[in-house]
Amino acid sequence: MRSRVARKAFALGSAGVVALAIAGCSQSTPEEEAAQTNLRIVEKVQIDENGAEVKAAEGVAPADPAGDGKATCPPVMIAMMGALNGPDAALGINIKNGVQLAIDKHNAANPGCQVQLKTFDTEGDPQKATGVAPQIVDEPFIIGLVGPAFSGETKATGDVFNQAGLVATTASATNVTLSENGWRTFFRGLANDGVQGPSVANYLKNTLGHKKVCVVDDSTDYGLGLAEAVRQTLGPVADSACNISVKKGDKDFSAAVTQIKGAAPESVFYSGYYSEAAPFVQQLKDGGVETTFVSADGTKDPEFVKQAGESSKGALLSCPCGPATGAFADEYTQKFGQEPGTYSTEGYDLGTILLKGIDSGAITRDALLNYVRNYDGQGVARKYQWTDKGELTTTLIWMYDVQ
Repeated sequence: MRSRVARKAFALGSAGVVALAIAGCSQSTPEEEAAQTNLRIVEKVQIDENGAEVKAAEGVAPADPAGDGKATCPPVMIAMMGALNGPDAALGINIKNGVQLAIDKHNAANPGCQVQLKTFDTEGDPQKATGVAPQIVDEPFIIGLVGPAFSGETKATGDVFNQAGLVATTASATNVTLSENGWRTFFRGLANDGVQGPSVANYLKNTLGHKKVCVVDDSTDYGLGLAEAVRQTLGPVADSACNISVKKGDKDFSAAVTQIKGAAPESVFYSGYYSEAAPFVQQLKDGGVETTFVSADGTKDPEFVKQAGESSKGALLSCPCGPATGAFADEYTQKFGQEPGTYSTEGYDLGTILLKGIDSGAITRDALLNYVRNYDGQGVARKYQWTDKGELTTTLIWMYDVQ
């Protein structure tokens, strides 16, 4: 999941007071309500760019980071870079945990090749990321990177990793333009917003038959890029009377709610992150807006459900991220005490690819970069093979719902 700019801690503030007042006798916080109702984000259907269902591939075993247990290597490190603190930290932590699981499985099986994970917190802030990137490239033991996590920080640091020849595999940055910078070290581990936007737009228009959709973006690189793809694909279905931009960090969406209520759309597509999507969907419900709330990978995290409570029920969420299944899901849950979240599978898969490269003897930055460039293999989430621009050769989108 999608520039992610400076984050400020999520708080209910006055919006929460209004919501409680409207709710009347309710004494529960949204978090308590979500816990009481056990709402969850559940995979619904995999779709193509026309919004049509595509059956998920079955029977193909994903790559195993443990390998054959015979690997030998000198001390090397894999870096993970992304938001590990702040209101959107859950997305970065999901990736970190996925990479950590892959490394732990590898190290347990290969006593002759112990790989260390070194994490770098950016809080999802492009300005902070520019200070972190030199730290990564200046650490000689780091030969591969899973990250940056968000589009804004990837845009701000891509040249640094490119000049250093350090392979940078992102599990979540989806802005289309990232692969158009000529970076030879950039590899995107999921579909970009040029795929996600048309897919979800066509799902709303063609599959669900919606005739009027309000599109709201959060003014970030991620939100604007995805919203533009959605608006273009929807065409006249994207109602110009409720073409709205808000700001990252906003808490009060009353003006947008009033505008949307007046338009009376069949759905609202919010292009942004869960820390704003949660109060937004609450205020839509409290304002009496009867519509389907739709968002994308930046919102598809249990934190959205936790923060929005009952207001999140029935929300549709698109994501280029694959659902966690099989042994991976069980191992992740056992290790971290929670189910895999958004991008956990991508973090695990990309970590596995880097580890397989190390096991093959690619123990320098140049060698590991070349290994990834020529990689072709199945992961938990999908098949991984890249074009010369660092885009996947096969891209599909999943739709999830809150139930």
